[in-house]
Amino acid sequence: MIIKEYRICMPLTVDEYKIGQLFMIAKHSMEQSQKGEGVEVVENKPHEDPTHGQGQFTEKRIHLSSKLPSWIRNMVPKIFYVTEKAWNYYPFTITEYSCSFLPRFSVSITTKYENDNGSQDNILNCSEEVLKTRQVDHIDIVFDECSAGHYKESEDLKDFKSAKTGRGPLQEGWKDDCKPIMCSYKLVEVKFDMMYLVQGRIENFIQSAIREVLLVGHRQAFAWIDDWYDMSIEDVREYESKCQEETNEKVRRKGSIPEGGSGGEPQEQEAGGSLFATPSGTPPSGTTPTTPSGGKKGWFSWS
Repeated sequence: MIIKEYRICMPLTVDEYKIGQLFMIAKHSMEQSQKGEGVEVVENKPHEDPTHGQGQFTEKRIHLSSKLPSWIRNMVPKIFYVTEKAWNYYPFTITEYSCSFLPRFSVSITTKYENDNGSQDNILNCSEEVLKTRQVDHIDIVFDECSAGHYKESEDLKDFKSAKTGRGPLQEGWKDDCKPIMCSYKLVEVKFDMMYLVQGRIENFIQSAIREVLLVGHRQAFAWIDDWYDMSIEDVREYESKCQEETNEKVRRKGSIPEGGSGGEPQEQEAGGSLFATPSGTPPSGTTPTTPSGGKKGWFSWS
């Protein structure tokens, strides 16, 4: 199992990012559905946790067959999707991914958003065991290079300046000098206990894919700030619903979602869109899965 803690700073406050993240995810999901692949919302409902309080539980299917490299695509069905379950108690969230036909595969992401520059060493209260094995990776949304396919000149933060806030362009040392500043702390655990010869290769591929999603998503959240800065939470929820309806229709036309499938519910999802047979443990309608406990989170098991 590979454990990494990603720290992604942004020239925003945590309250601002709550709006920006929701806008970015909705817009990104709609863009990614152009080829009939996207995010299908299966369930979205309020959920209260005794520790974290009132939040939101969502379950989604992420259709992405064409986005897999050929050496993985050869091992999966033609129509491939991953199930995402998320418990959102912003500024704290837990997200888990599973796939029904890959035994003992799982990805777990625990996130905390803080108004700092990524300097807190154990904001996620990791155990001593995790602290010994985790790899800390500081993602720089300005100077880390994304893949050529994701690069857009309009989203290059070395040149971008917000007309509404006056923030940017961002220069060397921006994380030490910029005000406001916030950080997304994300502990990512990838587990794939099968096919020993390719286990490490697959786990490393998934971590690389997650890093790219986080880099691009957080970069876009700031690059699109003039589109969402004046929005209220009600405004961005309305925008989400509109985008989700369009996304589901595009995916449905491709044949990935049956008629009468899920509609335009609001989304709660990882920045940049999601990373990747619903698990057999899917609860009956009206039942919300319990929030995974801290420390050693329960990995999904399925038949």
